[in-house]
Amino acid sequence: MPYYRVGQIVRGRKLVSEELQRKGRRRRWLIDYPRGIPVLIFVLVTAITVLSVFAIERGEKERDAADVARKAQAMTSAIERRAYTSSAYLRAGAALLSTQDEVTPELFRRFVSELRLDANYRGAEGIGWAPVINAGDVAGFETRLGMSRVEEKRVTPTLTEQPRDMLTPILYLQPDTVRNRRALGYDMYAEPVRRAAMDLAAANDRPTASGPIVLRQEGAGDAAGFLVYMPVYEGLSSTRGLKGFIYSPFNAGQFLDSASELVSYEAVGARLLDGESLGGPALAQSDSWIDGRATVTREVSLANRMMLLEVQSAREEGLSSMSMITLLFGLAVASLLMLVSRLLTQQTLEDRRAISWFEEQNSIRNSLTRELNHRVKNTLANVLSIVSLTRRRSDDLDEFAEGLDGRIRALSATHDLLTQSEWGTTPIRSVVEVELAPYARDEDHSLELVGSHTELAPNDALSLGLAIHELATNAAKFGALSVAGGSVTVCWTQVNDTLAKIEWVESGGPLVSKPQRRGFGTDLIEKIVAHELRHPVDLEFQPEGVRCTLLVPVRKPSEFELRRRGPGGTSA
Repeated sequence: MPYYRVGQIVRGRKLVSEELQRKGRRRRWLIDYPRGIPVLIFVLVTAITVLSVFAIERGEKERDAADVARKAQAMTSAIERRAYTSSAYLRAGAALLSTQDEVTPELFRRFVSELRLDANYRGAEGIGWAPVINAGDVAGFETRLGMSRVEEKRVTPTLTEQPRDMLTPILYLQPDTVRNRRALGYDMYAEPVRRAAMDLAAANDRPTASGPIVLRQEGAGDAAGFLVYMPVYEGLSSTRGLKGFIYSPFNAGQFLDSASELVSYEAVGARLLDGESLGGPALAQSDSWIDGRATVTREVSLANRMMLLEVQSAREEGLSSMSMITLLFGLAVASLLMLVSRLLTQQTLEDRRAISWFEEQNSIRNSLTRELNHRVKNTLANVLSIVSLTRRRSDDLDEFAEGLDGRIRALSATHDLLTQSEWGTTPIRSVVEVELAPYARDEDHSLELVGSHTELAPNDALSLGLAIHELATNAAKFGALSVAGGSVTVCWTQVNDTLAKIEWVESGGPLVSKPQRRGFGTDLIEKIVAHELRHPVDLEFQPEGVRCTLLVPVRKPSEFELRRRGPGGTSA
């Protein structure tokens, strides 16, 4: 294979290994933080959603501010345009009236009708004429004022109420409406705000607006308004005497509304303030005005007087529709991702538990196999030893078969006992009772079993069972169990935590003498059993009977049990 091909394969395997490691780390996070990861995902998506909503709202506010600024500029232009139109009408009227020796009702009415006031003059109450007179001309003025009128009109305030030398009472006000008739005869020069505006207009010879006042047309009302005055001189020269004032009264609210109609007035609020009397109440404000909200302020030049126009957004507080959609969609996505991550976490945990269970079962299976091999080998070793010793000590085939059969049965009985205890600990009493069961019902002799409750490990129980079987077989053939009245006593005590002492004592049997040759039982007990129990066996052939002392280890379950039992008897 070429060298570069080998290098590609190695790099490919390395990349695959790194990818598997990354996946393993991600899955490890799901296992280590089963609740933290879903919550973290929810918090991250929610944070992104909130940032998106914040960006949308900031954009909406910027667009709203730009729209308010644009509309404020448009309204400023509209107000100045209306003020310019009103000033132009008043200049035209002043030019006409200055050339007339006498301003008659017909002349003034025809003049106003010829102006053909259109929508550009909306917001104004009309156009009026107020001549300048002295105190001696009041009676003649009242006569002219009452001509062709049903009710009698007087100059207000009267000279008695407010003595003065110069008066500018209203003589004509067109159009002739009930509302405008309330103002006829009112001496505007008697009121300080109006007087200041007329003096300034006469000094500058140009249209001049007054400060905030309440029009006489309002009657008992208190709606704010203002007046625009244009002085009229005798002849064309301003050096000649002041003849009077042509003027226009304005209701401030109607004037603001009429100017607002020239622009797109939706979603904004506006109010008009007198620029020369700051801190006072607004001349007019729209119904959608909200105190305390941010405003855009523009200066408005209205007939030689500075006004302030304030415009604000009238959009309802709260999230926009786009922000609400984004917020709801983001929360839904965050909740869905949290649910999916939670399901993945649970699935990962279940997979981990399943893998752990399989690993545990595999370990148990391996341990069971090793334990089974060990125990089968021990059992086979015991069987082979039994066969070998039985064969050597038997004179014929029948004796061999009989001895082998009895010993295999003893081994089998002990195996059955251990199987019932699931190869756990087995009490000494149970082992002894199983091996002496064939002799327990014989009334010609007695069996006595004495000892505390002590449990043995499986292998130790097998070895003890073989020893008891050999002792019982020997006693049945030659010892206490072979004659009537014989007695066998088996007693055991636990010497310490790790060792138990078992004593076999025969009495009442035939006289015992030490055998001339060693039999199989003696070899089995002193060699095989002693080897398995790891302690020597003391076997004595006394005249009154055989005595055998065995030392059996007492081991903790953790030293030999493959699995410990869990609650309820189940294996853990």
